Amino acid sequence: MNKDLKGIFAVWKPKGPSSYDIIRELKHRVTEKKIGHAGTLDPKASGILVIAVGRDATKRIAEEVSKEKEYAASIRLGAESSTDDAEGIKRVTHGAKHPKMDIVRTTLAKFEGSIMQVPPVYSALKVQGKTAYARTRAGEQVKLEPRAVVVKRIELVSYRWPYLKLKVVTGPGVYIRSLARDIGKELGVGGYLAGLERTRIGEFTKKNAVKLAVRYKTPKRRR
Repeated sequence: MNKDLKGIFAVWKPKGPSSYDIIRELKHRVTEKKIGHAGTLDPKASGILVIAVGRDATKRIAEEVSKEKEYAASIRLGAESSTDDAEGIKRVTHGAKHPKMDIVRTTLAKFEGSIMQVPPVYSALKVQGKTAYARTRAGEQVKLEPRAVVVKRIELVSYRWPYLKLKVVTGPGVYIRSLARDIGKELGVGGYLAGLERTRIGEFTKKNAVKLAVRYKTPKRRR
């Protein structure tokens, strides 16, 4: 990688490292230390992470945040998670009836368009100057207000109980973890996000993303 690299580009983040781990790695590889990113990905998620290197690029990073995003999501039905994903404490919904395919399709259609969504309490949203996840980890009861977001399209890829695989296209600010949680709730069986890959942000895809081996990682913290 060119040490004098500047501008906006995409990195393909593998499962494991956090979004900040990618930034840490880049800070060891390029001369410019002003580095930012658009759209955080959880450590267990993989996919497109848009990076801005240099003062001019970081000033324009907000433009990337607002672009259309595309995801491949796997939802585990019949259980709930404290974090709305596979990292949290699970609670299996015993005796949950397996929803039929037509019910699943009807339910998914309810989540297309402009919807109100409550973000996960394990998120980087600020609550009185402190992140929601930090407050939650400290044992505080965090209540986040629902907000309007746009889910442009949900495509059913496959459904074989208890896993529901979807292709989701969204506007900015959509939490796929919340979408998984809410779809499971609407189906009456519970659900959490079992796997996630962000396949596109705007014009950035896996084909034009930089593959980066991450050597510099922050210590893991248990939820």
